[in-house]
Amino acid sequence: MQEQILLKLDSIEKRLVEQNLLQKEIFTFAEACLYLDLSSSHLYKLTSSNTIPCYCPQGKKLYFRRPELDLWLTRTRSASVAEVEQKAADYISNKGRRTKR
Repeated sequence: MQEQILLKLDSIEKRLVEQNLLQKEIFTFAEACLYLDLSSSHLYKLTSSNTIPCYCPQGKKLYFRRPELDLWLTRTRSASVAEVEQKAADYISNKGRRTKR
């Protein structure tokens, strides 16, 4: 019984941390790891290769803006099967027609 209570408390604590993250605009390195669900070594690799936007105001600690992380996460969207099929149908229907320029 006591173990179940501890598991529930752990779950509640995890959700509170997640809710706190969603309210913040600027993340520390550890918070960015949690938000992106990345290991610290992988996030360091992304920052050192300038793949992900970050800020280093005093040359030591890294900070991240949540909106920029959201944009980075959604930068490479894959089209759904329906979208690809629609694009193909549009191409076929317009194949013989010249477009006005």
